[in-house]
Amino acid sequence: MRKRPQFYRKGTGMIDATSNNRSNRNGLSRRTALKGIGAAAGLMAGPGFVRYAGAQTSAPIRIGFQAHRTGIGAAYGRWYERTTNAAVKAINAAGGINGRPLEIVVEDDGTDPKRGAEVVEKFANQHKVDLVFGTLFSHVVVGSAPTAGELKMPYYVVSEGYHVASGKLNRYVVQPGITDVRSQVTSMAPWVSSNLGRKATMIFPDYAFGHDHRDFFTAAMKAQGAEVIAQVAIPPTESSFTRYFPQIPRETEVLYHVMVGPAVLTFVKELGEFYGSNRPEIFGFIDSLEAVDMASPGLEFLEGTYFWEGMPRYLQADVGDAERAYRDAVGIDENGASKDDPQDVSTAAHMFGCWETLYVIKAAMEAVDYKGPQDRAKVIEATEAMTEFPAGLEHPQGRKIFNGKIHQCFGHQNISLVKDGRLEVIHRTAIEDGMYQPEADYTSMSF
Repeated sequence: MRKRPQFYRKGTGMIDATSNNRSNRNGLSRRTALKGIGAAAGLMAGPGFVRYAGAQTSAPIRIGFQAHRTGIGAAYGRWYERTTNAAVKAINAAGGINGRPLEIVVEDDGTDPKRGAEVVEKFANQHKVDLVFGTLFSHVVVGSAPTAGELKMPYYVVSEGYHVASGKLNRYVVQPGITDVRSQVTSMAPWVSSNLGRKATMIFPDYAFGHDHRDFFTAAMKAQGAEVIAQVAIPPTESSFTRYFPQIPRETEVLYHVMVGPAVLTFVKELGEFYGSNRPEIFGFIDSLEAVDMASPGLEFLEGTYFWEGMPRYLQADVGDAERAYRDAVGIDENGASKDDPQDVSTAAHMFGCWETLYVIKAAMEAVDYKGPQDRAKVIEATEAMTEFPAGLEHPQGRKIFNGKIHQCFGHQNISLVKDGRLEVIHRTAIEDGMYQPEADYTSMSF
């Protein structure tokens, strides 16, 4: 591994808003850091915002948040926005970015690729933001990325598809805060094949994100001497699923499912009705139940099944201070639901990526002493030079390794068991389990 550049440590330094003195990351006490995040909930950037001694302006740094407020990604968009707002408060409470407050400008992309491209253009030409951030659904990322490249607008996505790491997009698109599907399934296939079954059937949404699952899980199982014996693709806007289930072969030993959108509860309920008590082992991505209460009627059959989680929904017994502080900041209880409404279940397995990505952006901007749009390419280069993100307040999901050539991070994955109606983590992969040979090099592309 390459030596981590000095500027990363500088970039994640905290700012003491009472003294104007920057504290070295390693010199910041846990108590001070936790206090800063806790205080963030009540702090707003205003005329009296403390400015870093080297800053030339106190004007805010403006980031365009491309939000899925409507469309099939609305549940994710709601929690992505809440997590983003919590991170902004925490960053501003600690002095902002180079002493400048961070401001978020929100536009709804409708979870639609055409609208997504229009939103990126609006951010650049109308809102005059410094960069764009936050997109989840892969078809929106793929539809928006060309516009970001044409406008030379840094586009930091919090998606999961292999579209970024594949090299098929452009140098302005970066995914530093959440792992991709290829890494996720590569790290988990050995456990699935060893513990649940050697003959798998896959059910997945019929678009880019689902195709990544199809392709990479099939290859990962084959590498373990196991096989995917059937692949069932379902349109992501489907509202009823029973007619697809007869396609599942009887000899299936483990059923692998990943679904998205507003009908996920219907999907899981109908799957239970189809099988009853006579079912194969079931391994699902929590995408099939994100923002869904595990106690919902009809989900009892999930007891004893398994799920992938990027970050655990339920508070685990061995959780550390950083994760507790993060959960408090975004406002979720021990069940992963809103503290204000226990029926409002979060998208915990994904939304942490917004928090972590904003801290990467902060680090990159501080590394180049970002002044304005003329420094956008420098911000991308600074991000590309990063190699590791230590676990802690900025990265509460855990330590990550970043490969600047493919603009993608690698991290830990969690396999959870449904036990007594809760998700209990029973296996956590090593970062190395999900690493693969890069197929691209964005750093060789021109800006």
